[in-house]
Amino acid sequence: MGFGFGFGYLVHLFCSLLVLRHLEMTEAHGEKVEREVYDMKLGRNFKDNHLRVHASRDENSGKNLHDRSLSHMNRLDPELNVFFHVNELKVGKKMHIYFPIKDPSSSPPLLSKEESDSIPFSLEKLHYILQLFSFPEGSKQAKAMENTLQHCEFPPLDGETKFCATSLESMLDSARSIFGFNAKFKVLSTNHLAKSITLLQNYTISDAPEEILARKIVSCHTLPYPYVVFYCHSQESDNKLFKVSLVGEDGGRVEAAAVCHMDTSHWDPEHVSFRVLKTRPGASPVCHFFPADNLIYIPVV
Repeated sequence: MGFGFGFGYLVHLFCSLLVLRHLEMTEAHGEKVEREVYDMKLGRNFKDNHLRVHASRDENSGKNLHDRSLSHMNRLDPELNVFFHVNELKVGKKMHIYFPIKDPSSSPPLLSKEESDSIPFSLEKLHYILQLFSFPEGSKQAKAMENTLQHCEFPPLDGETKFCATSLESMLDSARSIFGFNAKFKVLSTNHLAKSITLLQNYTISDAPEEILARKIVSCHTLPYPYVVFYCHSQESDNKLFKVSLVGEDGGRVEAAAVCHMDTSHWDPEHVSFRVLKTRPGASPVCHFFPADNLIYIPVV
C-alpha cells in the first residue's frame, strides 16, 4: 500500500489490534473488563515486548520524539536518527534513518471507549493503575507508564493543542474538535513497500519529495502503555508535510511521511532535535520522519 491516504492504514492498524483483543478476551461484549482479563490479555504482551522495549530505551523519556528535556540523555540513541534539515529533501540525498519494525503480535491491545473510560488514566491514580496491571512500583514498566502519564499531562506549548487518546473513538472525536465537527479529514502514515531487515541504515531519496498541502496537521504518536495510547498534537505554526520515497541499502523501500516545523523559536532550548541537528530555537526548521505506527490527520480540501 502506498502513502496512507484515506483510512486504509488506520483500519489496518486498529483491525489487527482488535483481532488480538478478540482472541484474548473471555468476557462478553459490554461487560466491564476485570483484573484477571487485564493480566491475561494485557500483561503478557505488555511485559514481554511493547513496554519492556520502551522502558529499556530511556527510563526518563528524554528520547521521546517530542520530549522537552535532554537532562538525562548521556548519548545519542540510534532511534533519534529521524531528524533532518529541510534542505536535505532532494533527490539523491543519502540519509541515516531509523525505522522501527513492529510485530503486530506484540502490540498492545486496543480498548473500546467504554473500556478505556472505565480505567483511571492520571498520575494521581498511578499506584492503583500499577496494582490493576500487576506491575511493581519502581519497575521499568512502571516507570514507562509514569512517563507516559507525565507526557500526557504536560501543559501544551504556546499555540499547541494536545491530547492523549486511549481509544479510536476518543482520537477521532478530539481530531474533529481541532478541524471542526463538520469537517472531513483523512489519515496519512509511513508505509514499508518492501520489507527491510535493518532498523538503522542509509536511505537514499529516490524521487522528488512531494509536499502535502494542509492548513492544519494533527500528529499522533504511540506511547508505551498496557493498551493503545496515542499522544496527538497540533501546532499553530508554519508546518510542512511531505511524502518522501526512500530506498535502503538493503533494498527496503519506504514511502515515508515527514513534517518540517518551520518555526522553532518557541521551543525548549533543550529539545532533543536541537542536539541531533546541532542547531537552536528559531535558527532553522526542524524536520523528522514518522514511524509506521504513527498517524497524521489532515483536513480534506
